Amino acid sequence: MPDFLLEIGCEEIPARMIDAAAQDLWARTAAVLQQNKLAPETRDGIYGTHYSTPRRLAVLFPDVRDTQQDMHETMVGPSAAIAYKDGQPTPAAHAFAKKAGIDVSRLERVTTAKGEYLSAKVTKKGRSASEVLAELLPKEINSLYWPKNMYWRKPGEVFVRPVRWLVALLDAEVIPLEFDGIRAGSQSRGHRILAPSAIQIPSAGSSYVDALRAAKVLSRGEREQQIRKALDAATRTLPGARWREDKNLLDTVVNLTEWPSAILGAFDHEFLQLPEEVLVTVMRDHQKYFAVEDGAGKLLPHFLAVLNTDGDPQGIIRHGHDRVLRARFNDARFFWQTDQKHPLRERVQWLKHVTFQKDLGSYYEKTLRVQRLCSWLCEIIRQSGMTIRPGVVHKAAYLAKTDLTTELVKEFTELQGVVGGLYARVQELDSEIPDATRQLIAQAVYDQYKPESMEDSVPQTPGGAVLSIADKADTIAGMFALGLQPTGSKDPFALRRQANGIVRTIAEHKLPLNLSDLFRDARETYRGSEAERKFSKEIDYAGAVREFFRERLEFYLRDALGFKYDVIKAVLASGSDDVVDVVARAAAVKSVLHMPEFQAIAAACKRMRNILKQAEEKGIEPAAKLEDLPASSPEEKDLAAYLDLNAPKVETNRQKREYADALRLLSTVRDQVDAFFDKVMVMVEDERIRANRLALLQTLLREFSTIADFSEIVTGS
Repeated sequence: MPDFLLEIGCEEIPARMIDAAAQDLWARTAAVLQQNKLAPETRDGIYGTHYSTPRRLAVLFPDVRDTQQDMHETMVGPSAAIAYKDGQPTPAAHAFAKKAGIDVSRLERVTTAKGEYLSAKVTKKGRSASEVLAELLPKEINSLYWPKNMYWRKPGEVFVRPVRWLVALLDAEVIPLEFDGIRAGSQSRGHRILAPSAIQIPSAGSSYVDALRAAKVLSRGEREQQIRKALDAATRTLPGARWREDKNLLDTVVNLTEWPSAILGAFDHEFLQLPEEVLVTVMRDHQKYFAVEDGAGKLLPHFLAVLNTDGDPQGIIRHGHDRVLRARFNDARFFWQTDQKHPLRERVQWLKHVTFQKDLGSYYEKTLRVQRLCSWLCEIIRQSGMTIRPGVVHKAAYLAKTDLTTELVKEFTELQGVVGGLYARVQELDSEIPDATRQLIAQAVYDQYKPESMEDSVPQTPGGAVLSIADKADTIAGMFALGLQPTGSKDPFALRRQANGIVRTIAEHKLPLNLSDLFRDARETYRGSEAERKFSKEIDYAGAVREFFRERLEFYLRDALGFKYDVIKAVLASGSDDVVDVVARAAAVKSVLHMPEFQAIAAACKRMRNILKQAEEKGIEPAAKLEDLPASSPEEKDLAAYLDLNAPKVETNRQKREYADALRLLSTVRDQVDAFFDKVMVMVEDERIRANRLALLQTLLREFSTIADFSEIVTGS
């Protein structure tokens, strides 16, 4: 069976878009092959590979069927009574024969549950892979998701950048595929500078990769390996130095190059007087340079640039990079010095002229709201017995957004929040504030946007955690009240990321904050404001926020903590407002699921819930109170006695959040539960006994369900 290759060659694709697009093209092409019976039947879903560089997306699939197998099927047509009249075929019979592609004399009769009908055995001839792929793949190429598309030439056909060539091969056979007026062939292109001529691809498969490598184009894995080696080699020329690992930057430069190399540059030692965060941001985000540090992690006056060529033997490129970086650092130093002329406390009033969101007012108004919310949160935390310094949080919230008015943030927007924290460290915020307190305020300001991703750290201090939560909650509350919550894949205000940050911060700092209360209070800070007049009257604000955060909790429990889906469902069914409590209950449930007792109890809980649901549907109510009836069975009495003895102990464990102990204690009820279901009929004729038994099941189910709904547990998991 032949190998299949598809390569789309184009102008340089933005680095941030390449990986997702390559994955998308692979998934779409694999689906076409599998749905059209062209993929090998022995494959288990992981089939083929993708290949990407800045100028191309490609997919390789081995052992593709060159022709679809013929399909044999039986078609059922009109009833015999309609198809024949006086023994002769009617127009209905002729029409069915024409549709089946056979002569009317070859029609057969088949008896069904509805009577006798006409049938026809037809063979659908399999099409060639070349024909199928030429027809279907252009639609898939046109359907690739890009954050931004370009439109040109043929109406309705779009791509991220102009397509310049196509390669589509089944072994050495060219597939007559066309997209955007470009017909596929067997010629690709090598490195734009080092091998600009067209290159012949002899056939699909490994020869494709070999041909590109010969034309100075490496695969993604090879490029990453070559970059790492080049960075190591360049850094070794500095004794005791190492390049600072940065996965995101590495991914970026991998997708910016086809044949990478690295050079070591330098900058004036005097620039090290600027904060490291500023220097690294300029190098990483603006120039795509790797920072260089000593063995202790201290920044050195050097940088590493990755080139898309085979080197810089004369040092011309390095000299150019030195000059560019020097200019950028001079700008940063100028902005830093200029900003110090107006301290942060003076800039608070300037926030009145900086718009937060057109319907939610200015950043000054946001500052006042966040301050109020921080005060309420600090009081909740203080009453719980945790240590918090409300004054530090209040002052940090007051200054948090002032760096938006600074020249440094206007030039380097990635540093918002960080710049405020850096300035707070070096400025006199108040003559009466001790230096240690000022540093706490500065750290809270510095951390206000954390965590910005699941890989990022949460704020270092409790004060920073409260400020971060309040700031994000204010944004989410305002947007939800306006009706601007995320929908589908659209989340223009990054509310999901901010909600993930709230969940993580509460969980990792173990803060006693209730999500419903938090967002009720966040909504309350808008009361009486101009923004509130614009809030939607048609939105169930509390319900929308509750459902939104339930999804975020599911995401955190699954993707960050690794809990199984049934454990997550079981725990969230018993409450999702207290993040710390949810995590503790999930850990407890996970710790006992391996016990045979809980596999049996999970099955029993499903049975109890079904019995109670059936009773409810029939209008049968459980007794208001459990009774020891003369007609009660011994098994019923044993189960009730177990609850009387152990329910208070379980409740004590629960109050202390010792959930694993509570569940282990509850696991000892297995024998009584098994005996009850083996010997006792719940839905008996006697109304009083039936109601009492329903109440017993309801009480037992409630004991388990306050920790997790065990009826959601998949037995055997």
